Amino acid sequence: MLTALVFRFPFPGPWGEELTEHAQPLARDIASERGLVWKIWLENRDTGHGGGIYLFEDGAAAERYREKHERRLTAMGVTGVMAHAFAVNTELSVLTMARVALAQPRAADSVATAAVAVPS
Repeated sequence: MLTALVFRFPFPGPWGEELTEHAQPLARDIASERGLVWKIWLENRDTGHGGGIYLFEDGAAAERYREKHERRLTAMGVTGVMAHAFAVNTELSVLTMARVALAQPRAADSVATAAVAVPS
């Protein structure tokens, strides 16, 4: 069953484009996570919080990633991490326009496919 995982934690920055540049290696690592369907990156400069919404193929993949990411954040000195897993009600989600997001291939697969499709 699809499982959503939501992280929220105090985050001093960087924000926006600077975060995008700084977090490229982390984003690549996350994209290769077994069982990950997608991740949405969250940032709120006004409240000083960061986080993410992740969709995993199942609860086991979400739990495995939760443990890994909490260890990573702790090693980075981040405290006050909140992480919650939720079962996804796919039928209702499709009715509220999640159909496109739920049907998209993994980002890592799309990048690999795009690289193959480029003419030489």
